[in-house]
Amino acid sequence: MSESVLIQPDAGWILSLYPTAGEAGGSFVPSYRPARAWVPAGAAADPERSRLEAARRAKKKVRVYCAANGLNRLGTLTYAGDGCHDPAQLRRDVAAFFRALRNELGGKAFPYVWVPEWHKTGHGLHVHFAVGQFIARGRIQAAWPHGFVHIKRLSDLPVGSTSWREARLAAGYLSKYVTKAFEPDEGREHLLGLHRYEVGQNFQPPVMRLSGTSSDEVLAKATAVMGGAPALSWSSAEAEDWKAPPAVWFAWQ
Repeated sequence: MSESVLIQPDAGWILSLYPTAGEAGGSFVPSYRPARAWVPAGAAADPERSRLEAARRAKKKVRVYCAANGLNRLGTLTYAGDGCHDPAQLRRDVAAFFRALRNELGGKAFPYVWVPEWHKTGHGLHVHFAVGQFIARGRIQAAWPHGFVHIKRLSDLPVGSTSWREARLAAGYLSKYVTKAFEPDEGREHLLGLHRYEVGQNFQPPVMRLSGTSSDEVLAKATAVMGGAPALSWSSAEAEDWKAPPAVWFAWQ
């Protein structure tokens, strides 16, 4: 029988609600949990599981950030010639790009997300990014002197789609590149120790922690805050091979 340690005296549900992103997720927290085996710093008891969990957390953070800030325009920055093969140099260039773009827009900070990706053809790195406002292509080009740029607003959505839905679609595209950044592959070792994505500072969405004795109770509290029931929901009860504590997820449109 595995050893257990007291985490909190009463079991219950904890739901993290992001009102400005229209999203909530949480799980049942038992009073006792199995004690984790000691693992040396920098190591992982199950590297594959750790990689997948890190990718899942990163995708959630990107999705919530995009939704909260209405990021519905996707752009790409590429390098001319042989490209850039140095992740550290890429980060310096992208940091300079967003500083220059902010100056192009009058000096006011704005929210954004960017994710690096290796070219499949071996031409180095390029960047995918999302913003939430119209920016003329000429201004983007002026801020990125290293190669080529592309920007578009997502349009493959039903008429009447909300800003949350638009932003979640943008986040879905970016999440594919975030996931790839966690995959062990040729060249990926150069990304170790570096962030797999970056966001504009001071635009992180606020979070509310709701607690209750059941998933229905925490959902009722979230519904009261949001002023209505969620349009989308998921429960771990729907997953046959779920091995973690019961969990739920909700989204408003």
